[in-house]
Amino acid sequence: MSGRKYGYIRVSSKEQNPARQKDALLKAGIEEGYIFTDKMSGKDFERPEYQLVKRLLKKDDILFIKDLDRLGRNYRKIKEEWKEITIDIGADIVVLDMDLLDTRKFKNGMEELISNIILELLSYMAEKEREKINKRQAEGIKKARQNGIHLGRPKIELDDFEYYYDQVYNQENMTAIEAMEEMDISKSTFYRRKSEYENN
Repeated sequence: MSGRKYGYIRVSSKEQNPARQKDALLKAGIEEGYIFTDKMSGKDFERPEYQLVKRLLKKDDILFIKDLDRLGRNYRKIKEEWKEITIDIGADIVVLDMDLLDTRKFKNGMEELISNIILELLSYMAEKEREKINKRQAEGIKKARQNGIHLGRPKIELDDFEYYYDQVYNQENMTAIEAMEEMDISKSTFYRRKSEYENN
């Protein structure tokens, strides 16, 4: 028998709007009073609303999130939290935007194995994406130096910027400040690139 349904929302800053995530959770049948929202970075799990909902979870309860990045951005820690919720507590997790990440489907003793495989794959993909971006930047710097060009901060190619633009303005996975830090560019450079990208 299924337990209570909870929903969890995370946005990276107070300026971001959680409405899209909330609508998805309401459509999934979670009552508004059981939806918990943090407006904080996903770099760790020391978030008050997340810790509260985790304390409330009991065996056979279900935790719904819109996508995996709402749970957090550190995949090693996501795996640790996933195991604690699904194995130690005995609750289920449903990731609405990824049908495979629904632990209710794996009740034949294979749930931990299946979840681990999927999470390892996602972790690998995220790491490869970071490596690809770093490689592009390094190759660009090397080529410029060979041509005698002094760059200072590395110029972010528009195809790299497209990824961060999508993360900030479409996926809501990070704030503009977090994107600036990851790209190692100034605020003025970021918004100049934003304008160039939107105009193109």
